[in-house]
Amino acid sequence: MAAIQITDIKKKYPNLQALDGVSLSIEQGEFFGLLGPNGAGKTTLISIIAGLNRADSGHVSVMGHDVVTDYRAARRQLGVVPQELVFDPFFTVRETLRMQLGYYGLKKNDAWIDEIMENLDLTNKADTNMRALSGGMKRRVLVAQALVHKPPVIVLDEPTAGVDVELRQTLWKFIGRLNREGHTIVLTTHYLEEAQALCSRIAMLKAGKVVALDTTKALLEQVAGSQLKLRLSGAPLPDTLRPLQIASESSYISLRINHSNEIEPILATLRLAGCCIDDLQLEQADLEDVFLQIMDGGHK
Repeated sequence: MAAIQITDIKKKYPNLQALDGVSLSIEQGEFFGLLGPNGAGKTTLISIIAGLNRADSGHVSVMGHDVVTDYRAARRQLGVVPQELVFDPFFTVRETLRMQLGYYGLKKNDAWIDEIMENLDLTNKADTNMRALSGGMKRRVLVAQALVHKPPVIVLDEPTAGVDVELRQTLWKFIGRLNREGHTIVLTTHYLEEAQALCSRIAMLKAGKVVALDTTKALLEQVAGSQLKLRLSGAPLPDTLRPLQIASESSYISLRINHSNEIEPILATLRLAGCCIDDLQLEQADLEDVFLQIMDGGHK
């Protein structure tokens, strides 16, 4: 049974096809990345998974529970950290988390609440009113609210947008622990280095469609290759190497290579052409390279 099963989901607004036949299967225990530019449909898809929005057609289930016909059971399996800072200003942090437990029909579990607060560095704010917290602290409480009922599936929608480095590190340490303990994590983020470091598998959305779906490792290997950055003198880049050129910035020329065994033939060609290599850097492709190629239509 998949943690989240998404089958041919379509959703249209008056002037926008937000989702156009999205199908995904996210397995239990995965750390899964959902990436795409603004307007790609990520937040709409998360809203449908959470039961906050209704698809025009298709089906979504969470841990085997349909999000429409079995909404209550599906929602109990899911913890969602939204982008927006939504909070009740009249309660303390601890009261807020106790109330969240009550929404799921669960009795107060102060031991787990204490553990969450400790792991998110909220302990010294437990009795502070929500309206007195900084934006970063409110973001931590949102994360705590999503985790308080111990859901097996956790969806993080841009959880570190606009927060400090300390919170990002604290959050990923705790979320990484939950993932190792068996929780399924689904992450949307604009910080592609986070997705590359954390996610074992990634789907990329563009204009409401899945345009890439693979392991992070396979995406990095198959799509982007590496870059050989050179600073040359003595002679210009030979014409035979120009098809490999992907950028030229300041005094450096960047050549795309797919395998390390291509480097020596390139260097031999440069020597024969009379080029002196003043500097050489080999840069591994990262997820940003992959993302830009796919969004520009360069991925087949």
